[in-house]
Amino acid sequence: MFRLLMYLIPLALTIYAFIDCLNTPEDEAKHLPKIAWVFIILLFWIVGPVAWLAAGKLRTPPANGRTPSEWHRNHRMEYVAPDDNPEFLNSLKADHKKDEALLKDWEADLRRREEELKRRESGEDPKDAT
Repeated sequence: MFRLLMYLIPLALTIYAFIDCLNTPEDEAKHLPKIAWVFIILLFWIVGPVAWLAAGKLRTPPANGRTPSEWHRNHRMEYVAPDDNPEFLNSLKADHKKDEALLKDWEADLRRREEELKRRESGEDPKDAT
C-alpha cells in the first residue's frame, strides 16, 4: 500500500500543479513565462510541481478580483428578463398574429362544413364551389 502512495501522491501533485498553472493568467506567473512553468512541471516530476506551488504563482488575490474565468466573464452576453427583452416581445406578437390568422381560417372552415352538413340534412343540393 505504501508503494502505491509513493506514486499516487507525486502524480496527484503534478496534475494539480499542471492544472493550476494552466488556469493562471500569464501576468500572474512569477520569475518565468507560463509556458516555461508548464514544461518544468511536466519534465521534473516532483521538483517541478513543488517549485510551481512555492515560487511560480503570485499567491495574493488581485485587487480587481480576477479569476481564471475572466475571459468568460468579459465575453458573456447580458441576459434580460423576457418581459424586458424587445426581441422576445416582438416574437410573441408575430406568433400571436400567426395564431390568430390560423384560428380565423379554422373557424371559416368549420362554418363552411356546418353549412354543408345542414344542407345535406335538409335535402338541398350543395352549391357549386366553382
